[in-house]
Amino acid sequence: MANQAMQVVDKKELAPESAELTKNGVYFTPAVDIFETANELTVVVDMPGIQPDDVEIDLRENILTIVGESKEETPQGEDLLVEYRSGGYYRTFRVNDLVDHNKIGASMTDGVLTLKLPKSAKATPRKIPVTT
Repeated sequence: MANQAMQVVDKKELAPESAELTKNGVYFTPAVDIFETANELTVVVDMPGIQPDDVEIDLRENILTIVGESKEETPQGEDLLVEYRSGGYYRTFRVNDLVDHNKIGASMTDGVLTLKLPKSAKATPRKIPVTT
């Protein structure tokens, strides 16, 4: 762990022109980590404050869309200092045919969404024997 660099990234509010949303409110682009093995891709999405029931994952025309709706409301008061902005999360990814669209799975624990995208049979590496 000592050899790994740690980087703190501020939440970035989604630019209005980058995506069209039909829901009101503030949306942020969540930080993600993507890992690839021979058999699958794993996407880890940070969505603090979001419950599993408030996440929508949609795959349409090779576009994987993740939307997390925040139920938190900022308390109102005259002497209120707010350093943390709450809001929803929105992120899209292009998914090609090398991913088996029917076997994509998702789980969420403590505000961290994990997507498993298994590779299709044609994308799985295999050895070709050489015959004489």
